[in-house]
Amino acid sequence: MHQQTSIQTVKEDPLNIVVCVKQTPDTAATVIVEDGKVSWGDAPLVLNPWDEYAVEEALRLKEAHGGQVTAISLGPEGATEALKQALAMGCDTAILVSDPKFAGLDSLQVSKVLAAAVKKVGEVDLLFFGRASVDSDVGITGSQVARRLGWPALTLVAAIRSVDPGAKSISVERMLDEGRQKVSGPLPAVMSVVKEINEPRYPSFMGIRKASKAEIPVWSAADIDLTEALEPAVAWPQVNMPPKVDTQCELIEGGSAEEIAQKLVDRLVEEKVI
Repeated sequence: MHQQTSIQTVKEDPLNIVVCVKQTPDTAATVIVEDGKVSWGDAPLVLNPWDEYAVEEALRLKEAHGGQVTAISLGPEGATEALKQALAMGCDTAILVSDPKFAGLDSLQVSKVLAAAVKKVGEVDLLFFGRASVDSDVGITGSQVARRLGWPALTLVAAIRSVDPGAKSISVERMLDEGRQKVSGPLPAVMSVVKEINEPRYPSFMGIRKASKAEIPVWSAADIDLTEALEPAVAWPQVNMPPKVDTQCELIEGGSAEEIAQKLVDRLVEEKVI
C-alpha cells in the first residue's frame, strides 16, 4: 500500500503540464522473434504502466494549482490507445507525434523529437515521464529531453514536497538505493517518477466516454520543425531468439546435511561447474 504524501501548494499561477506517455504491449505479453524482428504477437496495446504514475501525479498538481495537462506520445499513425487512457484518466488534451521518418529511432533521437514537440506546446512548467517503458526499459529518455531543453532533470521522484508556480520552484524527494534524497530546483523542469509516488486512479465512466470521442491531433516532423534527417546511433538490424536449452531437475537426497552437500559438490565437479 502506497503512502499518501501531501503536496504543499501556493495557489497563484496555474501550471501548464505535459506528460510524455508511450503505448506498449500488455505486461503479460510474450516476446517472439519473426524473420529477425521482435513481435509481441496479438497482445493488446496499453498505456505503459510506469507512465500511469506520471499521469496521476500531473493530474494531482493540476487539481491543486489549476492549469492543464497535455499528454504527448510518439508512435506510428493510429497508436492512440495510450493517449486515450491518459484522456480517460483526466488529461485535458492529447497529441500524437507521428511521421514515417521517426520509425526505428533510438532514445537519443526520440528525445530530439519529444523536445521539439514540447517546444511547440508553448510555455510548459513541468514535463513528466514514467521511470521507464516496459518494452525497451531504457529509462534515460527523460534526462535526454531535459538536456535538449536546457531544463533541470529531477529523476526517480518518489514524492513532490512543494511547488511554487509564482516563484517557479519545486522541491522533491528522489528514491535512491541508499535512501531518499531531497532536491530543489527551478521551473520549468523535467521529472521522472517511480511507483512509490502515488496510486494511479481508475478512469471514470465519463472519462472513458470522453476519450472514446476525442479527436487526437497528429503532429508530423514538419509540424514540429524537424526537417533534418534523424539517424539513430544504435540500431538493431536483426534480433535472434536465444537457443532453447533443455534442462533437467535432479533432487539430491541424503541422510544428513553433510552428505547432501558432499553429493552436490561431486555433481558440480562432474558437470564441470566447479
